[in-house]
Amino acid sequence: MTYLKPRRAILWHYAKVELVPPTPAEIPTAIQSLKKIVSGAQTSSFKQLTVKEALLNGLVATEVWTWFHAGEITGKRGIIGYDA
Repeated sequence: MTYLKPRRAILWHYAKVELVPPTPAEIPTAIQSLKKIVSGAQTSSFKQLTVKEALLNGLVATEVWTWFHAGEITGKRGIIGYDA
């Protein structure tokens, strides 16, 4: 228990900061970010990314894809199919 206590406090500190839903003040910033991504895709500006930026974008996309599928598996309570 003495080993886990400080680590649990650190985990809780970061969980309170990182796992909160967005505030109403952050929503316009997210919308602008999304518009920038869409306009970048339309103008093919993604071709001008550095390798590091492209790798980071790929990692973020992979993380979103993974969490989506984890949520789907959790929601349907199994790996195979939905109950009809």
